Amino acid sequence: MRNSRRKIAALVGAVLLAALPACASGGGANSMTIMMDVGYLPKHAPFFAAAARGFFAAEGLDLTIMPGSGSTNTVTSVETGKVDVGFADFGATIISQGRGAEVKQVNLLQARSAYAVVGLAGTGIEDWDDLRGKTLATEGAGAMTAMWPFALSKLGLTERDVHVVHASSGSKIPGLLAGQWDANLALYVSDQPAIDALGREAVVLKWADIGIDLYGNGIVMSDEKLRNNPDQVRRFNRAMQKGFLWSCEHPEEAAQDFRKEVSGFETETVTLAIREQCSLNWSADESVDRYGVMDDAGVQKMLDISRQFLGLRADSELTPDDIYTNEFLAPVRRGETIQAP
Repeated sequence: MRNSRRKIAALVGAVLLAALPACASGGGANSMTIMMDVGYLPKHAPFFAAAARGFFAAEGLDLTIMPGSGSTNTVTSVETGKVDVGFADFGATIISQGRGAEVKQVNLLQARSAYAVVGLAGTGIEDWDDLRGKTLATEGAGAMTAMWPFALSKLGLTERDVHVVHASSGSKIPGLLAGQWDANLALYVSDQPAIDALGREAVVLKWADIGIDLYGNGIVMSDEKLRNNPDQVRRFNRAMQKGFLWSCEHPEEAAQDFRKEVSGFETETVTLAIREQCSLNWSADESVDRYGVMDDAGVQKMLDISRQFLGLRADSELTPDDIYTNEFLAPVRRGETIQAP
């Protein structure tokens, strides 16, 4: 248990200490900054690898990667010009747009959501049917908490059937390991690798498997950037897509690139996170073979969810055209082999 506490502290510390930009480069017209959704985690390894392996340099761009503190803050940082680009949750982007943020999603890196219930193997939760009577921990705010009643309805359960307690992001995994609750509401691309790093096996119940298959995180840019520098946006998207998919094909190398910039994570943990992250690249519809592309139906589903659960005003006049654009994409096709520059 003492070793587990040390590893937990190291993992939490690695996130909290990630306060400085990584892959920083000099200023100039071809310099760009991208802010992550949260502090640096192994799931962000494809961004670091895309920069380290020269995908952005091949497009004449210098990229600085910055930690985030929640998708809403990332979207705000994009709108206000603090950063050029954000990696942010689709729902958080819509809520920000509903409050007047002049931004758009321009490259859907996660065609599927990473929402999940994450528990520990051997502790009584192996499938959705095992949740009745159990206690789950969740952070006090956020899309997953707001949408949990929707997930319960899909399972034929009520809020009385599963007890939910609130916990800070830093206490959810320690509390799970200590048996304070039975499972967490979590992004499995973050929590599963963290549990693996502590020498335990995670049980992951993906919301997508019960029909809650929504857009996840994508690339957000300001309307001003799209108007004033469309060529740079296109070059960024080309580099991002190729670098991201190259990392999915070379997870061990991408893990090494990440560990050169961010300490506190073992190679195996980062590799697992990359594989889980990459499992979100493509929608379940195999006819969709262009990476990053969004459509009106998928965005309208997110709009409806945002109105019902996430606080978007019912009288909001947002339409899919306000939310996203594929105009700046030259998408990579499913199965296409990517070569590093």
